[in-house]
Amino acid sequence: MSRAISTILGGALLLTSVASAAQAGGLERSGYNWDLLFDQEHFATEAGIIYVMPDRKIKNAVDTNPADGLGANGIGGGATSTHETPSYTVPRFGAKVGLTPDADCLASYSQPWGVHTNPGADWVGANQNIETDIRSDDYGLTCSYKFDVGKGQLRAIGGVSYQEVSGYKNRLVVGPAAFGPAAALFDGQGKLDLDADGWGWRIGAAYEIPEIAFRASLIYNAEIDLGQINGTVDLTGLPPLPTNPFANKITDVYGTATMPQSLEFKLQTGIAPDWLAFGSVKWVDWSVLNVVSFCPTSTKGIVSCGPTSPVLLTTLDLMFQDGWTVAAGIGHKFNDKWSGSAQLSWDRGTSTGLTTQTDTYLLSGGVSYAPNKNVELRLGGAVGMLAAGSYGPTACPKTGGCGNDVTYDFGDDFVGALSLAGKIKF
Repeated sequence: MSRAISTILGGALLLTSVASAAQAGGLERSGYNWDLLFDQEHFATEAGIIYVMPDRKIKNAVDTNPADGLGANGIGGGATSTHETPSYTVPRFGAKVGLTPDADCLASYSQPWGVHTNPGADWVGANQNIETDIRSDDYGLTCSYKFDVGKGQLRAIGGVSYQEVSGYKNRLVVGPAAFGPAAALFDGQGKLDLDADGWGWRIGAAYEIPEIAFRASLIYNAEIDLGQINGTVDLTGLPPLPTNPFANKITDVYGTATMPQSLEFKLQTGIAPDWLAFGSVKWVDWSVLNVVSFCPTSTKGIVSCGPTSPVLLTTLDLMFQDGWTVAAGIGHKFNDKWSGSAQLSWDRGTSTGLTTQTDTYLLSGGVSYAPNKNVELRLGGAVGMLAAGSYGPTACPKTGGCGNDVTYDFGDDFVGALSLAGKIKF
């Protein structure tokens, strides 16, 4: 592959990472990216960071049960609009080594899953969410072996990942006004903390013709079974209550969940001297996450834990639908050191009524600077629109249903992202 095509491709790969982080369907934060495995050099290492600025605004909020919140339509306190999504950063790192002329391996670190919403404690939907923060760490090893086939090479791909997931959700359980004189001592809030880990694997194939930068790849990432999720429910923000045996206590809880499988097809090719076209289609099985149930650890092995369990203590109500992402772009070499790329992408929202994750439309652009054959610097950015929608009652398997705590709307909102990455190869 020529140096010109290599730098154009570098900018194109940067845009893929920016788009994944900014669109973030389901719990996706950056998803999976194994593109460094295809680098033609014997050794290549890359590190980068993406800064995402979503501007999702909640409006027209109505507390449908004022007894457990701050009051409907602001009556009794609480705002009917708020800003939901703070900005966040996504780091990534990878190092690829050519073990033989035909065998390559990539060690990687990423944060594929995560979500952070922080509408605060002063809106009428505080009984639905005050702050939710889910994080992940993925440590991966992916290898490939190439075979000569026709004009190009067929590459078999396989790998494994160890993944850690942790986080918390804080919400209002009982409006402090219900505590009478004790309201000054208790805020009525409850907090779920969780922690889990698991292993996953991947398999795929790619066909490459390096002389024209052609590559078609298909990679399947298996689901990651987190096994038992361990955590606690902290209800020390409530006074002792005869109607709630867990009030004023910290209770050990457990649950189960599986992170989704995914399948991604990518295609790129040189289309003219110094020009490259690229695109991708990705499916993520987010529907595997619907209602995540948590029950007291003391009941494990005695009563089953599920959304209809009599010992159910709390849940994370997600009810995602599968995610689809489609992207297409073009790259161009300006001179021996500079190249640029642009990309359009669409992500189908995963929300079925219990989140604000609707369709996202994104325009990304980036530049790549290679002062010499061993070093490459990339800068990218994106602007896009988060489509409008609403939150409210949604069919789900949980006793009593889902989304019955508050209703609200959200309009077409802005999302932006910036990315900086560096690469060393030899």
